[in-house]
Amino acid sequence: MTRIILARHGHVDWIAPERFRGRAELPLSKLGELQAEALAGRIAQSWKPTAIYTSPLSRCIRTGEAIARTTGAPSQVLEDLADTHYGQWQGLTHEEVRSRWPAESRTWFAAPHLAVIPDGETLADVLVRALKALQVVLHRHSGQTVVLVGHDSINRVLLLQCLGLSLTRYWRIKQEPCCVNEIAIDGDDFTIHRINETHHTLGLSV
Repeated sequence: MTRIILARHGHVDWIAPERFRGRAELPLSKLGELQAEALAGRIAQSWKPTAIYTSPLSRCIRTGEAIARTTGAPSQVLEDLADTHYGQWQGLTHEEVRSRWPAESRTWFAAPHLAVIPDGETLADVLVRALKALQVVLHRHSGQTVVLVGHDSINRVLLLQCLGLSLTRYWRIKQEPCCVNEIAIDGDDFTIHRINETHHTLGLSV
């Protein structure tokens, strides 16, 4: 059985107020650094990962480095774990996008699987990348435990795929900073053992 510990990176400044972060390079905040250390301790306490793969964005790399220091597993970048490419929306608040692209933003929040972001990716594009990343991990680490450090969007898409749910359910899943999801894979069977677990980050503040 292969076990995937799917995590999200720690807090960054654009989480509140909410902006379309996408491929923007955002460092972990002080709170994000604390969350990454707490996540690392949580993973080391419960699992012995063979490898860690992160998005190429620094907020995920730094989170992966914290896990690597605590668990001793090597960490490396997996390009397909990158955040959604939000095109012309990147860096804008939700209100700014609603003002400039009212029809497109309504689709994004009501029917995200149908949304076409100007110069950006569709959720179907993100799903293709997510599946490529998953195939790489399963090929390299069959029967092992692996940590993946990704983003809100790609984590949601991966979890939907593992649950056999369509992209129409995108907004039904939450992914908090440095949350833990656990996925067990046995042949073609995917079992979710935990999702958006965050008790290890409760009470953290700066």
